[in-house]
This record gives sequence, structure tokens and C-alpha cells, in this order.
Amino acid sequence: MEGVLTPEIWIAVAEKTGIPELRRTTRDEPDYDKLMRYRLAILDRQGIKLSDIQAVIGSLALLDGAKSFLDELRALTQVIILSDTFEQFAQPLIRQLNWPTLLCHTLIVQNDRITDYQLRIPDQKKKTVAALRQLNYRVIAAGDSFNDTAMLVEADEGFLFHAPDNVKREFPDLKAVDSYSDLMQLIRGAL
Repeated sequence: MEGVLTPEIWIAVAEKTGIPELRRTTRDEPDYDKLMRYRLAILDRQGIKLSDIQAVIGSLALLDGAKSFLDELRALTQVIILSDTFEQFAQPLIRQLNWPTLLCHTLIVQNDRITDYQLRIPDQKKKTVAALRQLNYRVIAAGDSFNDTAMLVEADEGFLFHAPDNVKREFPDLKAVDSYSDLMQLIRGAL
């Protein structure tokens, strides 16, 4: 979701709070638990609450062209968004996308303070794709970060979208595009 259809939430929070360390994403750190522990420590140290983050998210707009792309895609096939975001973060953005199915994680919150997070299951993107394929669905996937690559490799067809050079270099076998029209062309070719 983030970096493909919506802005990166943590980067937006970093910009709003003036804490550059929060700019670190799965494009930079492939170990999701390490990244989240790093983020949670910063939030705790800086006294940033869930409501502070939700206020930033509520001000975000979709990436330019994302809604049209998703509408066109949904007219062709079923769409499921697999994301490493959290239920408590996603709602304003999913609303703007006209409520597609989203499978993501959840935060553990006490008195508006994020104390921990709970994965739906470890490696949920790859396992979800594998489960869909086991149900005889053909899966076409797109993503932009290290945390998407296992899903992309597991899918019948996987594409990098707006991926940084370090991800493209590490996964040269994945086709990489930077525009929704090019991504739609790849998806149509794979259907």
C-alpha cells in the first residue's frame, strides 16, 4: 500500500514531527521487527501518541493517479492489498481508495501510547499469496520494498513499482516500472 498507492506514513510523521530518524522504512531496513522496535523506541522517547500519528495520516492524500489505477484494476479483477501497515493507521487512506480489502497488522495501544505491535502472522504477505495460490487463484503482485519481495517471488507474476535502486539491484529478475500505466500494462499482460 505505502509507496505504491499511498505516501509512506512514517516519512510523513517524520516530516510533521521534525524527527528524521522516523524516515527509515522497509526500503532501508529489510528486518521489519528491527525497524518497528527502532520506531517504537523513538515514539516512546519523544512522547508521540497514536492520535498524533493518526492526525498526520488524516491529512495525507493518495499518490497522484492511485485511485484511478485502483479503480481500473478493480474493474479487471479482484484486488487485495497486503500491507505491513496497521489497522489503526490505514482507515483514512483506505476510505480514499473506496474501501478495498486490506490485510495488515495491528498495534497494541494503552492510553493512546503505542506499546507494541502484533503481526497478523510472520511473513504474512508471502503466506497469503501462497494460500491464494493453493486455492487455485492466479496471483499477480506489485510492491516497492524489501518487505514485498518474498510476496513478489511467491506470486505467479511479481512486479516492482517505484522501487529504489537498492531493491532493484538485489532483485534483478523482477520487472520494475515507475508509472501506473506501465504497471497496468504488465498486469494486463499477466492476466
